[in-house]
Amino acid sequence: MINNMVLSTEIEWIGYEHRRSMLQVEFIAGPVYQYDNVPEKIYSDFLTAPSHGRFFESNIKGKFSCRKIR
Repeated sequence: MINNMVLSTEIEWIGYEHRRSMLQVEFIAGPVYQYDNVPEKIYSDFLTAPSHGRFFESNIKGKFSCRKIR
């Protein structure tokens, strides 16, 4: 998995496992969530978004199956 720290008021880091198309997001508040079947384009757009929090709310949250892992 590739982990990338981001500058965000909500998100600590974003990780992506290409083989499984799995996105992992760690929030500054502590929890870590895994999102399944996330296209690589969504991941790359997420990394370069001007606002990671807004991108997450608009393009990821509620759109992919997820589970809290920590």
